[in-house]
Amino acid sequence: MQGEASLIADRESRDSFAPKLKAAGLENERIHEELFGFADMLDANKRVQRALSDPARPVEDKVRLVDALLSGQAHPLTVEILHDVVGRRWSRMSHLANAVEDFGVDSVMYLADARGVTLRVSIELAQLHSAILALPQVRSKLSDPYMATSDRVAFLKELLKGQQLDPITMTLAIHATSSLRNRRFLTIIQWLINKLSRHMGEMMVTVTTAVPLTKEQIKRLVATYGAKLNRPVHINSVVDPSVLGGMRVQYGSEVTDHTVVAQLQRLRRSVG
Repeated sequence: MQGEASLIADRESRDSFAPKLKAAGLENERIHEELFGFADMLDANKRVQRALSDPARPVEDKVRLVDALLSGQAHPLTVEILHDVVGRRWSRMSHLANAVEDFGVDSVMYLADARGVTLRVSIELAQLHSAILALPQVRSKLSDPYMATSDRVAFLKELLKGQQLDPITMTLAIHATSSLRNRRFLTIIQWLINKLSRHMGEMMVTVTTAVPLTKEQIKRLVATYGAKLNRPVHINSVVDPSVLGGMRVQYGSEVTDHTVVAQLQRLRRSVG
């Protein structure tokens, strides 16, 4: 968990730049790539990360170092964001890279807004999460820190070939496996889903069933979980015949599994 100084710095910085990222629109295509790239550079170079997060180092020195690293090639808003974050106080040096990555995700979300695909991306990530949740070997491979990043990305692309996902969904999925940062692939995907839900002002509730939900069932689920969570919800209906029957519901990190398959597994464990 981030310390108080990091939480305050992150909130203040991201709040101040939200209008600018929104106004950047389609330029976020370039901005998010630069921010993700800078976060990766910080993770790979602890010496630079330490220099840019050192509270004893003058801000002017850190700004000059950022400019030297960017070599005058970055988008002006990328430069402005990085100048801002290195000028703030962070509880740990790794929190600086966290903040840059957060800005990168924010930039992707505003790009999705500009393209009118934010809800689609959120739904596709939720469907990806549900699908890979049932594939432990795939999950393990996508989260393997000893596997070359290029190999994990190639494996993911092969896995998703023919799915016709939105390019922004692919961007986020690739980021999740290429920038593990001591996390698991599905943990990152769930974090991204939660960020998109907050960005849209609603909670994504993924419901997995053996057959499609009816309109009446979706309506009841919206009412039930809207009241439970005290906020608007969007029901992401996933059809998976392998669950046989019943329903698995997931929102945030909460999972309630009342599928027939889950019940049979619990029964086998109880008599095993």
